[in-house]
This record gives sequence, structure tokens and C-alpha cells, in this order.
Amino acid sequence: MAAIWTELSALQQDIALLLGLLLPAVLIGALVLRGFHPAPLVRAMLWRFRWPNALFVLLIAVSLGIGIGLLAQERGLRRGTAAAADKFDLIVSAPGSEVTMMLAAVYLQPSDVPLLSGDIFNVVAGNENVALAAPLAFGDSFQGASVVGTTPEFVSYLSDGRIDGAVFSEHEQAVVGAAVPLRIGDTFKPAHGVGDGADHDAHDHALTVVGRMEPTGTPWDRAILIPVEAVWETHGLANGHAPEHGDQIGPPFDAAYFPGTPAIIVHAEALWANYALRSEFTRDAETMAFFPGAVLSRLYRVMGDVRQAMSVMSLVTQVLVAASVLVGLLILIRLFQRQLALLRALGAPARFVFAVVWSYAAALLLVGALLGVLVGQAATWALSAILTSRTDIAIQAPLGWPEAHFVAGFVTLSTVLALLPAVTVMRQSIVKGLRG
Repeated sequence: MAAIWTELSALQQDIALLLGLLLPAVLIGALVLRGFHPAPLVRAMLWRFRWPNALFVLLIAVSLGIGIGLLAQERGLRRGTAAAADKFDLIVSAPGSEVTMMLAAVYLQPSDVPLLSGDIFNVVAGNENVALAAPLAFGDSFQGASVVGTTPEFVSYLSDGRIDGAVFSEHEQAVVGAAVPLRIGDTFKPAHGVGDGADHDAHDHALTVVGRMEPTGTPWDRAILIPVEAVWETHGLANGHAPEHGDQIGPPFDAAYFPGTPAIIVHAEALWANYALRSEFTRDAETMAFFPGAVLSRLYRVMGDVRQAMSVMSLVTQVLVAASVLVGLLILIRLFQRQLALLRALGAPARFVFAVVWSYAAALLLVGALLGVLVGQAATWALSAILTSRTDIAIQAPLGWPEAHFVAGFVTLSTVLALLPAVTVMRQSIVKGLRG
């Protein structure tokens, strides 16, 4: 059986799992309704007390929708963070925490990390397998946007050449991300610090925007990219080049005038070359090389465990909500107590009354589950918009098979719980029911 399962495609496995989760509900419905047609009476019951019924359905829909939204959001966050790191094949930095360095270099989170020397940069950049080696320099900001010093080659690589305007070619020029409130031709002065700790006093070094990147769906949309030389000069340091080449932009850098960089973004054309470079620059005690994707994979494993816990908690929550609704249904069905007892007194089989009550409860739960899918989609849109604005990572979380499986599991459990009020009514005394 396991061999057959493994031979199925991912889509076939998802469909099989969905059908397997719904099968018990279908079997229960077939057994309960066998030989009876209670639909007209159920419709009358639903319409007679439509407002209490609508309230029960809304309770189920909101509860289920929130659970669906949270589960889908975890997957959307995973995809968004992975897409944000797509351009960062390999990062070389000083030995330390890979997570901290990844958050700083990829997601532009302020971090205090050691610097790499010019000699180390030249060794990395001079490797025959390296197609691109770009230093990064952090520490300044403008109106909440991080100012990052780098090279023109990295700007072109990061944006895939999709830039309105031009890449900077002088020390006083800048390229802004799509979400930065600056236009081409605007002049600004960066301030020291990033985020809440940024100084309000701006540097004297003014820069002019000459280009604007198209949206990338990453934190770099809210970044301002300037020549790394400009960052060093702004802080009173050498600009990476000998005095006779002081106006130069980008590599090669002179190690004697290289103030240091916290990270070097490395790109190799061949996949095998990236692994070779990681091994080479990890063996050196002065450097650490890592794949951001590998670091994210480790974090995703943790998130996977969290997702499983969330799935169980959400399912338990839905069962508790369904149980609460069924308690309410037991109270509501007391309004039909006399009519149901009269049916039995007129000769209606006990199983028919059982089918009526089960169908009534199951209908409310099923409608609530279907409406919960719509609420869940709306919840994912709202949560995605909030997380995107908070993290600057484009997060999209469309509903998928995991959410379908979640709803199917809820529907099956609900049909089982719907048997409880039906059993209660069937076992009730006819005489007691007629007396109300």
C-alpha cells in the first residue's frame, strides 16, 4: 500500500487525501438518509428559525475562516521569504551567526557584525569561479528607508536591469527602491542609524536620485542603493581606492584603502561553483560562507513543526466550536420538540425523525464550513497585506490543498457530532415531547 502511495503524483495524493477525509461523512449521510427524504421538512425548519440558524452558521464560518487564514499565511510567509532571498546565492562574512548575517544582508535588519578586510574581498572577487562579488555597507537611512552602499554591478543584478533611469556612476548618485518616496532628480541627505535608533541630524553628503528599480517584492523595495564609496566617505573613511583613483566607482578595490564590509554577496554562474566557493571560504578562519536558502530551510523545519501544532490546535478549536454550536442546536431543537413528537405519534419511524434532526444540524455545519472558506480567503488577504506592510516582503497566500484538507476534516468531524442531537431526540419519550 505504501508503495502505491509513493508512486502517486503530488496532485493525486492531495486528491486521494481529500476524498479519504470526506468519505466518512458521505458514508454517514448515506446510512442516515437511506430510505428517507427529509429535505422538505429540513428546509422548513431552517426557514422557520432563520435568524438563530444564521447566527450559528456565522459562528462556524468566522472560526473556521480564521483557522484557514492562519494556516495559509504560514505558507505564504515561507514563499515570500524564499523569494526575497532568491538573488542571494552565497554570502561571505566574518564568522558568527548565519541567521543574523542573513537578516542583515538579505532582509536589511540592523545588526552589529564584524567587517571583512580589503585583502579578503580581493581574494573572493579574484576567484576564477566568481561572476559577481559585491560589498555591502549599512548604517544610514533616510525617512525610514535603509541606505545601502554597494556596486553598480550588484544594482543591475538585483533588479535584473529593470531600472527606470540609470544606475549610479558617480559618488553623489543613488538608485531607490520602488517603495521609497523619492523621484528621479530628487536630492536627499542620509542620516546615521537605521530604524528607531536613527539620528535626526543628516550627514552633509547630499545625493541625487538617478534611477528607480521596479518592484521586487523584497525589503530592497524600501532601500536606497548608493556607491559603497559614498558610504565610506560620508563617515570620514577612505573610499576603497588610492588617491589617484579617488573618483572610481566599484571594483577593483585597493586593500590598503578598503575600510571593510560586513558582507560580500557572491554569485557564480555554475551551481557547482557555489558549493566549491562555500567550501573554500568556510575553511578560512577569517571568513564564513553560507547559502541563505540553506539557513531558511532550517528555519522552515522549525516553522513546519509550528505549522503542525497550529493545524492540530485549529482543528481542536473548530471541534470545540462545532460542539458549542451543537449544544445550541440541542436547545434550538427543543422548539421543534412537539412537532417531532407529533410526527412519531402519527407513525413516522424513529429513524425518520433521526434523519431529520441529523440533516438539520449537518446542513448548518456544512453551510458554515463553506462560508468559512470565503471568510478564510478574506482573512488571508488581510493578513498578507498587514505582513507585507510590516516586513516589506511581498506575501501572497492563496488557499491550497492543505486548507482543503483542513475543511474536509472539519466537515467529517461535524457530521459525526451532528449524530448527538439526533440520538437525543430519537430516545426522547413521545408523550413527554407532546407535553412540551
